[in-house]
Order: sequence, then structure tokens, then C-alpha cells
Amino acid sequence: MNSQPLVSVLIATYNSASTLPALLESVKKQSYGSLEIVVVDNNSRDNTLEIAQRYTDKVYTQGPERSAQRNFAASKASGEFIIVLDSDMLLTEHVVRDVVATFNQQQDLLALVIPEESFGEGFWANCKKLERSFYLGVDWMEAARAFRLYVFNEMQGYDENNTGTEDYDLPHRIEQQYGKHTFGRINALIMHDEGKFDFIRSCKKKFYYAKALEVYVSKPENAAYFSRQANPLYRFGLYFRSPTKLFKHPLLGLGMLFMKICEMSAGMLGYLLRGRKSDMKSSIYK
Repeated sequence: MNSQPLVSVLIATYNSASTLPALLESVKKQSYGSLEIVVVDNNSRDNTLEIAQRYTDKVYTQGPERSAQRNFAASKASGEFIIVLDSDMLLTEHVVRDVVATFNQQQDLLALVIPEESFGEGFWANCKKLERSFYLGVDWMEAARAFRLYVFNEMQGYDENNTGTEDYDLPHRIEQQYGKHTFGRINALIMHDEGKFDFIRSCKKKFYYAKALEVYVSKPENAAYFSRQANPLYRFGLYFRSPTKLFKHPLLGLGMLFMKICEMSAGMLGYLLRGRKSDMKSSIYK
């Protein structure tokens, strides 16, 4: 009999056929064997569902947004622990093993941060890779992706009125309820596939998600974090704290700063225009 705790890997998808196979292969190749995959799709128009069904019997259709998909996936999960992923991610070999080991070794832990690195093709993807490297170990920029399922359910999962910042909102609510000492982290990495990074699309995403930002900022548990996340002085302070890394390749560093200025400006504009009807498709995530 397998005595290993079951882990449920939850994946929300939308037109994810280009990235989903690599993610599912990385889950199948984990060094930890007791796991299940739950995929919840939001009415994809490509063959995402067909791909998912090759890897798991737990494939569902649910919308209208990523938070609702994730909550539905959790309702179908049988594991003691869950890991919540986007469809453009890859797991390095020991992620699931290390999640289980860390939870088992420290019974007071309720949520775990899994550090992320980016990779992709082209100049802008390399800019995004450089940007993400500054956030490793920064608690107001990293969000937990692994949870004890009972805590996830107790907190009623992700706020379904919140899209774009739900990754932060749920951990902040858990922290407020149980304390910062209930959070830990592992060393094994999630790799984030930026592909051929689309600079314009990234700015549009920031604009779109910021239009719903009021849900996030209205909660007291998010206030201290948001005051740093949205403050250019804090964000750019992170970058300039390591000038050698920032300007090791000067053109790349300048490109990253330009990209971040544009993304934050798009987000600010979206927030200022919140409440106005947008004709942008809601499901613009992978």
C-alpha cells in the first residue's frame, strides 16, 4: 500500500495547447509518485481538452475566470496537499517531493512558496527573465502556490471576484488568519515559459487586470503588500539594489526597465479607468 500523501496538481487552462504538453510531461516526470492532475478548462477553442485527457481523467470545463477554475479544481481534488499552476509553467524534477517533505517536516506550515524562473525566446523574454530574478526571496513579490487542502477550503479558496491578483490575495488571507510563521518555501523551481514574449500583450494584461484591482486593494490584509507592489520606488529599488546584475548586459537592463515602466503605466491607466466596460476578452491568461 502506498503510504505517501496524495498531492493534487491543479491547472487552469484556456487555449493552452502550445504549452500544456510540456507542463503535463513535467508533472508526470516528478520524482514523487503519489499525485493526481486536475485540469479545468475555460472553453478553449484549440485542442487543450484533448491534450489534457491524455494525461488525466480529471478534466473539466468551468469559467468564467481563473479564480473560479482553480476553486472548481480544488473541489475535485483528493489530495492532502494541492499545488496550483498556470498552464505555461514547468516543474523541475523535485518540486512535488520537496513540497510534501517540507509540509511533513513542519506541521505548522499551511502554505509554501515555490520559487519561479522565466525562460523564453527573444529579447523581451530575456528582459522578463531578468525582471523575475529580482523577486526571488522577496516576500511581497512572491506568492504561495502549494497549500494544505483543508486550509484552502477553509478560506473558501480564491476570491472569484478577483482576477489578476488572486495569487496574492489568498495567501494574505491565510497569513492574517494564522500568522506569517505558517508560510514556508522550497528550493526546487517552477520554470515559467514566456515563449515569444509579446510586449504589447503583456501591457494589455496589466491594463485589464488593473481594472479589477479595487477588489484586491479594498481588503485590509492586502494593504501593506499593495503599498509596495504598486509603488515604483519599491519596485525599481529592488532592481537598482543590484546594479551589477541589472546592467551586466546594459541593453538588456535598459530594456527591462523600459518594459516595466510601460507595464506599470498600463496598470495605472487600467486602475484609473476601472468600472468602465472593456471590450477586451476576459480570458487572456494561459
